[in-house]
Amino acid sequence: MARTFTVSRSILIEAAASTVYEQVSRPAQMGRWSPENLGATLPGKDECAPVGLVFDGHNKRGPFRWTTRCTVTASEPGRRFAFRVHAIGLRRPRLSAPIASWEYRLEDSGTGTKVTETWTDDRRSWPTFVANTFDRIATGGHTFAAFQVRNIDRTLRNLKRDLDTPANA
Repeated sequence: MARTFTVSRSILIEAAASTVYEQVSRPAQMGRWSPENLGATLPGKDECAPVGLVFDGHNKRGPFRWTTRCTVTASEPGRRFAFRVHAIGLRRPRLSAPIASWEYRLEDSGTGTKVTETWTDDRRSWPTFVANTFDRIATGGHTFAAFQVRNIDRTLRNLKRDLDTPANA
């Protein structure tokens, strides 16, 4: 079975792109929406992260917890926010390697903002058999691509729940 390296999902949020961007570009806040992320430790204030900012993301899946080191790769207010995950460890990220990239694209829809969240598997040097075996152990039987579709759907629904503003409010 061929590996899927990228998955994307979209949702329409009744809010301005600037409002959505203000939230998704603050890694410390991601734990409010993500089923796996608990937020992030930043070197400075909790504000929109600029390109080049390095932060540590804190994550959980069931009883397991780990920390990732991430670098912001795109920060375009109202349009796009992205970062790559390039180290992982239990309390501190000690193992450096390409892991994954995350991106949020924002498009004006006329009535709000279309938000597209994309996960890309950066473990391209892993043989497919090794990656699929590891993935099924780490996710309880799924590939990371299938697992991330569910996570992205939950994240986007939670983001919509928090940011939607009714048209007649």
